[in-house]
This record gives sequence, structure tokens and C-alpha cells, in this order.
Amino acid sequence: MKKILLTLFLLMISIPAVAKPGTIVTYTIDPEKNAWLHNNVGINYMEEKCYYAAIQEFKIAISLNPNAQATAIYKNNLGKVYLIIGYPQLAQQCFEDAIKQYSLNFEFYENLAKCYAQLGKTQEQLAKYQKEGSKNPLAKVMLGLLQEQAGNKKQAITILDDFAISEPDLLITPAIKKHIKDLVKDINS
Repeated sequence: MKKILLTLFLLMISIPAVAKPGTIVTYTIDPEKNAWLHNNVGINYMEEKCYYAAIQEFKIAISLNPNAQATAIYKNNLGKVYLIIGYPQLAQQCFEDAIKQYSLNFEFYENLAKCYAQLGKTQEQLAKYQKEGSKNPLAKVMLGLLQEQAGNKKQAITILDDFAISEPDLLITPAIKKHIKDLVKDINS
């Protein structure tokens, strides 16, 4: 019995181990995944009305992945928190940055229009976007939303419908069509 155990022990010593000696298990830090995680934590804080913590989480998410398309969503979320706590001037920069980073999300435009209304800049921005409308088709989206904020819902519908007809293939167009339907229901009721 001792000979068998000794033989097995010698065999085990002579056979190389499965893992190569000196191998270290590594963990790759993925900033994109971590940014997404911090954004979700920020959303949870926002739902719990812990606005300072939400602001910090959104800022972390933005700093971890500043040049990605998803960062536009993080900036939009940060702007929404600033609007809630009464800092529309900080929110304005967030929404404008979100639109620059990804210009085909209708919610960004809606939030920016609300922000301009809170700042009392609706008429000033209306004039700006009317000049810009011929150069940039997406300026019509902002123009329509500003008309809505100014109380001119029929003009808003006309401008947004004109945009939807002229740009039917853009990703933003279905959201605009839904918003037009909501405005029409609002006018008819």
C-alpha cells in the first residue's frame, strides 16, 4: 500500500500543473460598463429624490466615457436633475451638450425647450432658431417645440409636421409624429 501511495505521489509531482506557474488572474476595467452602471445608480437616486447623489453619479458616468453616444443620455439625465432642483441655467448646458453629442433624440429637444421656458428665453430662442431653420433641418424641431412653449400649438404642429414630411427616414421622426398626435389631441379636447 505504501508503495502505491509513493508511486502516486511521485507521479503527481512529475506531471505539470494545469495553470502555468506565474499566471496572474487579471480583471479588465471597462469604463463604458462602469459609466452605464453609474448612470443607472444615478437614475435610482433620482427616483428616490436624492438629487445631490444623482448629480454626482451622472457626472462620474460622463467623465468615465465622455465621447460615446450614450454619454448624451447621461448629460440629459444630469440636466433633468438640474431642472428638478431649480437650476435651469446648468440644465441648459447639459441639454445643449446632449444635442451636440447625439442630435436624433427627441427628448433632448423637449427638455431644452422646457429649460428655455423656465429661463424666460423662449422668445429669444424662437428668433434664433427661425434664422437657423433654413441651414439646419433639426432646428425646425426646436422651433416647433419653442412655439408650443410659447402657447402657439397650431404653429408648432405645422412646423413639426413639415419636418416629419421633409425628413421621414430620420430616427427622430417617429417620436415627432407621436408628439404631433398628442398636440392634436390636446387641442381637440
